[in-house]
Amino acid sequence: MQIGSSNDSEAVKAQYATSKGLDIRLSFHDKYSTNKLGYGNWIASHYEISEGMQVLELGCGTGSIWLGRDELLAKCGKLVMTDLSEGMLETAKRNLGDKENVQFMLADIQNLLFEDSSFDMVIANSMLYHVPDIAKGISEVRRVLRKDGKFYTTTLGENNFTDLLAEWFKLGGESFKPNHNFTMQNGEDILRKEFDDVTPFFYEDSLKITDTEDLVEYLRSLVSFKAILDIPEQKIRNILVEHAVDGKINLPKEYGMFICR
Repeated sequence: MQIGSSNDSEAVKAQYATSKGLDIRLSFHDKYSTNKLGYGNWIASHYEISEGMQVLELGCGTGSIWLGRDELLAKCGKLVMTDLSEGMLETAKRNLGDKENVQFMLADIQNLLFEDSSFDMVIANSMLYHVPDIAKGISEVRRVLRKDGKFYTTTLGENNFTDLLAEWFKLGGESFKPNHNFTMQNGEDILRKEFDDVTPFFYEDSLKITDTEDLVEYLRSLVSFKAILDIPEQKIRNILVEHAVDGKINLPKEYGMFICR
């Protein structure tokens, strides 16, 4: 039983086989995050897209980063949206509809089937920590990116609510192995093996949860939270309620982005 195991590929595939679990998690964060700017809005605010740019998104998920941003999307001469999951790509297609400048395809960051220097901009949001060979993946990004291009990648920090939950549920040792393969703390060193200019940006946020049932559903949507999944639901509720203050459960969040040149 492990929380956030390093990169269990089968667990990752199961977690992202369809968009259902991801939709639960996105809705949960939208509802309970204290920073009302919204993580997606913050991410998109950093994108510098000029008319006609060739853009590649790796691990596009449901395509949510582009929803409501038609003006930004229209600037792309071509946007290639890729994912390892056919289910995610189908959802992204439904969300964005048919657009002449948008393509969807299955792709593995470790083996990209694109020519060298094909893109002005590459995006990889909240996915590098799942990649078995991160160095190979980043090397492929550098290869397909033009010399003056930019790579935008978001990830978690190492001071997140999973650590606090592990403490609450008395998980440790083999029961708690957080995924620290690529974080806001170690990501810069990893990226600098391919990029000379790497700038980190942190997103200030936290969670203030008023409905325990929503948090239970969120936890059960995470395949990697096997240790919690094995605990009876009522016990999960009881433990969470014990840590509520004035009817609210407060949890820390640490997210951010690296912009690489």
